[in-house]
Amino acid sequence: MSNYDFRAELLSVIPNLRAFAMSLVGTADKADDLVQETLVRAWDKRSSFTPGTNLKGWLFTILRNEFYSQMRKRKREVSDPEGAMAERLSSHPEQVGKLDMEDFKKAVNQLPEDQREALILVGASGFSYEEAADICDCAVGTIKSRVSRARTQLSNILKLEGDGEYGPDAVAVGVMNLASPAA
Repeated sequence: MSNYDFRAELLSVIPNLRAFAMSLVGTADKADDLVQETLVRAWDKRSSFTPGTNLKGWLFTILRNEFYSQMRKRKREVSDPEGAMAERLSSHPEQVGKLDMEDFKKAVNQLPEDQREALILVGASGFSYEEAADICDCAVGTIKSRVSRARTQLSNILKLEGDGEYGPDAVAVGVMNLASPAA
């Protein structure tokens, strides 16, 4: 694989890396820093990548490892126990969908780290269970179990009782029905 092909493939995965990084760190600036560090490390180690293998999985593994390295370093940093800094970064939701998304984000952040990671890889990033297991360096059954427990715990945290509890609200469904041709 030439450097140009590697570069093009690397660039195509950036949105996925950024979404995963956002789910891990919670803020856009930190996520961007994590993705940038991942890309720098991947570029430096591009000669160790085997063309024809899963570049996306390789990059997610680098990002995940970098995240854990940063977390170990941050143990010595000062925390924000009163939430003063976090409060300055938040904005008030403008619509019901934003409120639901905020509730969902808070619920996801309450999940144990291993469950959150598995759910994001499989549910949000589109990895197969096998690919997620490779990224997390564990068995496929472990990933399936983590995703299942995460989904169950999210339902409990959000107090969801059925399929009608999530997804588009009644207004959005009405708009979609108006926009689609009559059957």
